Amino acid sequence: MILVTGATGSIGTHLVRLLQEKGVAFKALVRDEGKGRALGCDVVTGDFDDPGSLAPAMEGVDRLFLNAGGAQPVDGEQPMVRQQKAAIDAARAAGVSRVVKVSVSGAHRGGRLAQGAHWEIEEYLKASGLGWSMLRPGGFMQNFVTGTAAFTADGKLLDVYGGAPVSYIDCHDIAACAAALLTASAGLGEPYELTASGGLGETYELTGSGGLGETYELTGPRALTCAEVAQELSAALGRTVEHAELSPDELAAGLRAQGLPARFAADLAELSRQVASGSMAATTTAVRDLTGREPRTFGEFLAANAEALRTGLASVAR
Repeated sequence: MILVTGATGSIGTHLVRLLQEKGVAFKALVRDEGKGRALGCDVVTGDFDDPGSLAPAMEGVDRLFLNAGGAQPVDGEQPMVRQQKAAIDAARAAGVSRVVKVSVSGAHRGGRLAQGAHWEIEEYLKASGLGWSMLRPGGFMQNFVTGTAAFTADGKLLDVYGGAPVSYIDCHDIAACAAALLTASAGLGEPYELTASGGLGETYELTGSGGLGETYELTGPRALTCAEVAQELSAALGRTVEHAELSPDELAAGLRAQGLPARFAADLAELSRQVASGSMAATTTAVRDLTGREPRTFGEFLAANAEALRTGLASVAR
C-alpha cells in the first residue's frame, strides 16, 4: 500500500492518475476532504502540522510518497522541516519500508530557503533507517500556466534570471519517476508495470536496487531561456508574448513592497543570481533512466495543457 502526500498538488494529481490506471493499491493524504474526494481514490484526512493525524494515515502503508509545501516567508526554520520530519517519524513507527521524497535541485547544507530546508530533511531521512530515494527537480513548467506571478501587470513574461537558460521539467515527468520508484520490485514484493498517462503508451519497470539509496536530479530535455519560453507561449497562444528582465535587486524591492520580509526577499534575490550564473542550465538523463522515455519538451507540455493555458495564462498575457 502506497500513501501519496501532496495528492492534490501539481505532482500529486499526476501520480494519483498513474497509480489509478494500473490499479496499484494506494491512498491519498489530504487536508481538505472535499478536494480529496475529487481525486476519485481512497483518501485519509490528516495534516503535517498535526503529527497525531499521521499515525492513522500510515496504517497498512509500506511505501510513502513524501511531498509537501515549499519555502515560506517566515523567520527561523522553514515549516517544511518540522512537517516532513514528523511524517518520517510516523512512517518509521508504522513500519514503512520505503520513502520517495521530492526535494529540490541544488539542495545543500546552508542553502537558501528550500535548498537548505530540503537538505536537512534529506539528511534526517537518510538517518532514519528507512529505505529512501530522492527526487530533485528544478523549475516546474506548470508555473508558466498557473503562476500569474511569472508575469508583469501588462502581461509580459518576467525574466529574473538575466537571460540564463533553465532546464524546466513537467510535473507529469516527476510523477512518472516517483511511480517507477514507488512500484520498484527491490525488496517490495511483486513489481508493477505502469503505463504513462496522456496517451503516450510507454511501460517502465525498475530492476536491481530499484533506486533505493539513490538521488535523482530531474530536468526537462533542454534548458530554455526566458526569450525561448516566450516564443513557445506565443506559438501556443497564437499571439505575441513579450518578456521583460527584472534584476535581483528589483525583484527583492518588489517583494518587500508587497509586504514580504526583507530576509525572504533577499534570499529569493540570491537564488535568482545563482540561476543567472547557470546553476540550473544542465540537463540529466534521470527521467529516461527511471521511466524508459524522454521527458516532455516545453511544447509538448503546452499541448497537453492547452485548456489550462487558455483559461489561466491567456487571461494574464494580453
